[in-house]
Amino acid sequence: MKLFFASDIHGCAESTKKTLAAFEQSGAEHLILLGDVLNHGPRNALPAGYAPIEVAEQLNQYADRITAVRGNCDSDVDQMLLDFPMMADYNLVLLPNGRRLFLTHGHLYNGDKHPRLRAGDVIVSGHTHLPVAEQKGELYLYNPGSVTIPRGEHKASYGMLEDNILKVLDFSGEVICQVELA
Repeated sequence: MKLFFASDIHGCAESTKKTLAAFEQSGAEHLILLGDVLNHGPRNALPAGYAPIEVAEQLNQYADRITAVRGNCDSDVDQMLLDFPMMADYNLVLLPNGRRLFLTHGHLYNGDKHPRLRAGDVIVSGHTHLPVAEQKGELYLYNPGSVTIPRGEHKASYGMLEDNILKVLDFSGEVICQVELA
């Protein structure tokens, strides 16, 4: 099973277009959106190409392949534009090997604050706009970064899970970081 992760689109139509093209090229079965989909948020500068209605229209074409969680910039009004549910604070995905992915945006739950999880489970979040793929104690922490507003010295990025390897990649296909799930 291949999973594609994207976070922090923040209403940018061009980033959405690039993300969906990368998703198509990846051959992934599912697109997981980790929040902050349509709104840029009051702490972020308005991204170039800010067009939340266009972003909703692009994403709605993939509604049957999207699993999403709510970010701190997402609201009930945003949900009205989308054909897939995205207002849950978290979601759990069970992988065929029994491992669980705890999907969340990162503003309520994260690597430091989360519900009780089993050894080997993965906390998958966005919010910080910083790519992370690492093991911390008995858990794994994973953040695909941001497709629109990367922070630090990082480029815009997305994530992939394939063959038990979680990768964060930039849009040229370069691996920024990765961790193998033991």
